[in-house]
Amino acid sequence: QVTLVESGGDSVQAGGSLRLSCVVYGLMYNRYCMGWFRQAPGKEREGVATLNTGGITTYADSVKGRFTISKDNVAATLYLQMNNLKPEDTAMYYCARTTPGLWSPCPSDGGTYTYWGQGTQVTVSS
Repeated sequence: QVTLVESGGDSVQAGGSLRLSCVVYGLMYNRYCMGWFRQAPGKEREGVATLNTGGITTYADSVKGRFTISKDNVAATLYLQMNNLKPEDTAMYYCARTTPGLWSPCPSDGGTYTYWGQGTQVTVSS
């Protein structure tokens, strides 16, 4: 069983920064994908950033150059550093992980991911 617990969401003004964390509890595998997804009210879930065990990353066009995904294997934690936040970044952010497998790069489609956290809210005001 794998459990993901996100934290770090907050309310900030446009131009501010936040760092989201996602602690992974449970079995760790050699090969898998992890990702950050977000969903705003009335909108579909979208992939924000992904990272595979080889260090290959992907980013949504809307966050390229502003967000950075990373992980600390020792701490079993996935991070999302978000800089220059915009009001359109307001959403519930979720981290997710796949079952064991090799994808390069990782898919940005949330349907591929099996394990999900409960989400952390990010609100950006103008």
